[in-house]
Amino acid sequence: MGVTSLIRNVSKLLRKTKEKKPHIQNNYQDSKPEDPLNGEFSQNVETLRLIYDNCSDVMFRSFLLFGKTRAMLIYIEGLSDIEGIEEYVLSPLMQESANVPQPLNDFLVLKMPVSKVKRVKMIADCIESISIGNPLLLYEGESDGFSLGLSKWEKRAIEEPVAEGGIRGSREGFNESLEVNTSQLRRIIKSPALKMQSMKIGKYTQTTVAIAYIDGLVDKTLIEEITIRLERIEMDGILESGYIEEMIEDNPYSPFPQILSTERPDVASSCLLEGRAVILVEGTPFTLIAPVSFFSLIQSQEDYYQRFMIGTLIRWLRYIFMVLSLLLPSFYIAILTFHHEAVPTALLLSMAASREAVPFPAIIEALIMEITFEALREAGVRLPKQIGSAVSIVGALVIGQASVQAGLVSAPMVIVVAITGISSFMMPRYIAGIAIRMLRFPIMLLAGTLGLLGIIMGVIAIVIHLCNLRSFGVPYLAPLAPLKGKELKDVLWRSPMWMMDTRPSFTGKSNVYRQSPEQGPKPKRGSETE
Repeated sequence: MGVTSLIRNVSKLLRKTKEKKPHIQNNYQDSKPEDPLNGEFSQNVETLRLIYDNCSDVMFRSFLLFGKTRAMLIYIEGLSDIEGIEEYVLSPLMQESANVPQPLNDFLVLKMPVSKVKRVKMIADCIESISIGNPLLLYEGESDGFSLGLSKWEKRAIEEPVAEGGIRGSREGFNESLEVNTSQLRRIIKSPALKMQSMKIGKYTQTTVAIAYIDGLVDKTLIEEITIRLERIEMDGILESGYIEEMIEDNPYSPFPQILSTERPDVASSCLLEGRAVILVEGTPFTLIAPVSFFSLIQSQEDYYQRFMIGTLIRWLRYIFMVLSLLLPSFYIAILTFHHEAVPTALLLSMAASREAVPFPAIIEALIMEITFEALREAGVRLPKQIGSAVSIVGALVIGQASVQAGLVSAPMVIVVAITGISSFMMPRYIAGIAIRMLRFPIMLLAGTLGLLGIIMGVIAIVIHLCNLRSFGVPYLAPLAPLKGKELKDVLWRSPMWMMDTRPSFTGKSNVYRQSPEQGPKPKRGSETE
């Protein structure tokens, strides 16, 4: 009987607690973030207590200001510098003083050795200050609060980029801290012409997004367009720059990216010097670059760090293997299915002998191998680094050999799929490689139904789509379509550095020259005619 009474009493207590919660929510609704702080110290503190109800990590530290005035310090554990709060705020402000001038505002700033002290007047500003780690100081007799620049949280150190490695060049990469990323750009581009505009996006995350550009090089209409597209984003939160990329690109239904992503400060800086804009997002090392062209996806930062002949050769290899990655399986399917006369007799007999025991047509055989290869590649990416590469390599070898011995696929098909996979790794941008891998499958289906005619139709459709594509108004195939002959020196080949004296005209023609045009090799001494 005693246990039953105890359970009944606990149930009544829980019901009373639930009945009280709507009252707390109503109080919170009465004090909206758009409202300003008022002169009542107790009411301001109570408003913030209601806002941060059931937030155990939000600390409300009450103390007497100079031994006389009631004050409250509000901060979040893990985001604020606790040692700095004790040393620079509480210790000097809790000392009793007989001669305290009125008003206290200027005297407080002199007593606290804190570099950033900002006056806040709105409840929304108080919430923003507390959320980013800056403690909020309220005291009796003052309607405004003071945001103290004492934020401190754990962040990853600057490391070498994993997805954009290279033999020569900078080893530094962006990390998840927006302040660190902007400082890296400032360290490379030391001119005050480097501008950064920031805004908050996300109802709950309030993610800081910064637009970086060089004043005098970028077209102002580009910055205005980027700002308009960012300001119209209304969603719960921004967790990665991919959210923003999908919301602001011109054609989200295209498999080709219209915004370039990079985690290298040197790549972002080079794009800034070309008159483009860089979008930095808090919480991710990947920054966005706009506008871009299709050829920007083929270029690598290492092309400009090596000699121009080596850079041109590697760039040609990328173009060749990009075509192979897209069309090689489709070409093989079309030849085996419809165009036997295009293959030399000896090679045709060898291919026919290898496919004698295979029960599937060439299109099914290619789809099985391609899907298996893509699955192994994704499995290697998702697995831990210690075993990911081993699983992908060993799995490909074992499955390929076992499939050939079992008679499911032919040996030439395994070779074609292997060459195709290696070709896709030549793309310096991962997102561009994914686009080519996606388009490979519909072209394979066209090759299996229409032969070479289907391949030609697929290529024509892709070219038409690329010609219609835009990146913030810039033609995606520029400067090849529309043709700009002077800018081809950094598209089909990599010209010597002294020849690239003009910037690519992505958005405008302001400040076209980036170096003196007379910096080519000088004749040797003694060879000049007297």
